[in-house]
Amino acid sequence: MAASVTPRLNETSMLHMKNLNVDIMSVSLDGALPESHDRLRGIRGTWKATIEVLRMSHDVDLRTQVNTTIMRSNVNELADIFHITRSNGAVAWELFFLIRTGRGASLETLGASECEEIMNFLCDTAQYGIPVRTAEGPSFRRVRIQRESGLEPSGEVYCKLTSQLRKLEGEPTSAPIFKSAHTADGRGILFVSYRGEVYPSGFLPLDCGHVPKDNLRKIYRSHALFRALRDPANLKGRCGSCEYKLACGGSRSRAFAELNDSFEEDPICPYVPPHYLSEPQISAS
Repeated sequence: MAASVTPRLNETSMLHMKNLNVDIMSVSLDGALPESHDRLRGIRGTWKATIEVLRMSHDVDLRTQVNTTIMRSNVNELADIFHITRSNGAVAWELFFLIRTGRGASLETLGASECEEIMNFLCDTAQYGIPVRTAEGPSFRRVRIQRESGLEPSGEVYCKLTSQLRKLEGEPTSAPIFKSAHTADGRGILFVSYRGEVYPSGFLPLDCGHVPKDNLRKIYRSHALFRALRDPANLKGRCGSCEYKLACGGSRSRAFAELNDSFEEDPICPYVPPHYLSEPQISAS
């Protein structure tokens, strides 16, 4: 259950969740300091209340996950946000790579190389006993595979964040723990709006039907867009040529938001498949 931090989220409501067998609750923490988090949320005191919610959930033994949206304004605070997450007993950390749509359209996203460095940093945070996963950042799976194959990370953003991580947490304490399945927009995921509109994901607002008029299972299994999104042969650009496309496949939501084509390559992935440049490219003309 994704919870909003308001006065109604207290020990009584959390105990009620636990009695109803809620497996895990999630809350958002987008800054390591009150100033950065509250500025984004637009409500003074939200950071302090979020930290109190984490404490209370630990006291009532309700497992809680912290969600963080990555953007330029908080990238330098990521190691500190992880430290807060771990110190307050959270059981997982999920990082959302920004899709510039809806309320996120006005926020400044990061460049592809910066996102790559952050993903390498996340591989390091996963060595401190808390599962780490990403949302709309499927190339994290490719980075993990490359790291396991011996790729050495580098870059100013990575070095700065990892240095701060070591300062706060010391040396790694475990083998990497990742909380991730090979899901993607329309693959293991769908979204139903409050009006009953069915989309492949919350960030890919392409109407595929309406509930309860249409059968949800039938939409997921049979709708042409869902079927197309699950077929890697439909991917274009670098994603279509990538040897990691079964594990990754790129963010279809970001491709749609940035390039107006849900099958185009993921703009935040800098990886160029070895054989991509040698393949014949189709001219737009």
